[in-house]
Amino acid sequence: MSSTLYLIPCVLDELALNTIPLYIIDAIKNCQVIFAENERTSRRFLKSICKEIIIDDYEWFTIHKAEEEQKNSFRQKIKEQKNIAIISEAGCPGIADPGQILVELAQQLNVTVKPLVGPSSILLALMASGMNGQQFEFVGYLPIDNGERIKAIKELELLSQKKLSTIIFIETPYRNNQLIETLLKTCKPATRLCIAAELTGLHEFVKTKTIADWQKEKTDFHKKPVIFLLLAV
Repeated sequence: MSSTLYLIPCVLDELALNTIPLYIIDAIKNCQVIFAENERTSRRFLKSICKEIIIDDYEWFTIHKAEEEQKNSFRQKIKEQKNIAIISEAGCPGIADPGQILVELAQQLNVTVKPLVGPSSILLALMASGMNGQQFEFVGYLPIDNGERIKAIKELELLSQKKLSTIIFIETPYRNNQLIETLLKTCKPATRLCIAAELTGLHEFVKTKTIADWQKEKTDFHKKPVIFLLLAV
């Protein structure tokens, strides 16, 4: 017997349990160890998808910044031939979320890695945006410093125009409105911006408009989970 690493997708919205396929429950039941970005919310998530799961039967490890400590714990559980699950806070492990370091180690150790289907805000936003899904790039967070941020936006807009590529990025929820304000002041009028907020939730919002059209709108996305997509023409 050898270990299998299961990459477990988590809900983007706590009420959107229907976005999690049933085979996720079978995968969890087949594991003995869980590496979680947040143990408390992961426990709550598992209880919400299946009340039969006995949470305390698992060995729990927190994914944190002490990388060597994480790796050592992971290696030990592989040696013990345990099946391991990785659960991040929302969406899919390793995609704009922790877990990649452990998956990389699993590949080095020749462990079977099973990525499981579930909601990814990046892909859902791209699907709904009407932007180029053949050529796209996720660039994570833009710089916090305003001067650096404006410079980055101009560079990304130029790159998008040159390659006809969709640029995808995110922001800390309490800075969404400031980012939108900077985008509307910095980008060209014909550049398209998609704002995708609260995906899979009751108040899901996905709209794509030109910068010129967004400038006519009143927007407020303070403290909401948002994905931004940019396509320059």
